[in-house]
Amino acid sequence: MIELIPAIDLIEGKCVRLTKGEYDSKKVYNEDPVAQAKEFEKLGFKRLHVVDLDGAKSKHVVNDAVLKGITENTSLVVDFGGGIKTAEDIEKAFAAGASMVTLGSIAVTNPELCKEWIGKYGAEKIILGADVRNGKISINGWKEDSEEDLVPFLKKYIDMGIRNVLCTEISKDGTLAGPAVELYKELMAEYPMMHLIASGGVSSNNDITDLNKAGIPAVVFGKAYYEGRINVKELCL
Repeated sequence: MIELIPAIDLIEGKCVRLTKGEYDSKKVYNEDPVAQAKEFEKLGFKRLHVVDLDGAKSKHVVNDAVLKGITENTSLVVDFGGGIKTAEDIEKAFAAGASMVTLGSIAVTNPELCKEWIGKYGAEKIILGADVRNGKISINGWKEDSEEDLVPFLKKYIDMGIRNVLCTEISKDGTLAGPAVELYKELMAEYPMMHLIASGGVSSNNDITDLNKAGIPAVVFGKAYYEGRINVKELCL
């Protein structure tokens, strides 16, 4: 069964969602992300994906205190990303209780540092963030497109031992238009050893079922839950 991972995206300490990563599209769903995390736990979820959107924009971790509030008040397994650029940033995330960290922009701009972190913390503690737009990896809060093509980018890190990959199709994110199932199927066919986490576009339980049938190991969803489009009682938690 596909692993189900709700998401909390943070701006100014509040639980928000964006559309296609555009900060001007911000919608606040809960002003208390710790309360939101507790709600997810009460519903039966075991994992949580937390994104520091302030951190992604400012290029350093900002919302580590909120992360700490979540990890100290729930037993959720939390992965945390957004703004992790330095040794201080990654230490902040782990010190605040993150079980795993997602490395996105830094994996493009400084692969040697990421390789060092994989050796130091272990590949199981690292999730590779592969945020893709028009086949290229996007960085810095999706404000810039790099020259990195998706598949060679994945191969580089799989060769370093990475197995956890969060792949967001940016054109789908926050649109409720359905996930990029065909893209994920292609990636799994290329790298069946990946624990691929699909992200972007989930609009309903049916989308999750489609990803499960396609053999995708995990899925992150946010807006579909907050907009009441997902029936949690029908999910296998």
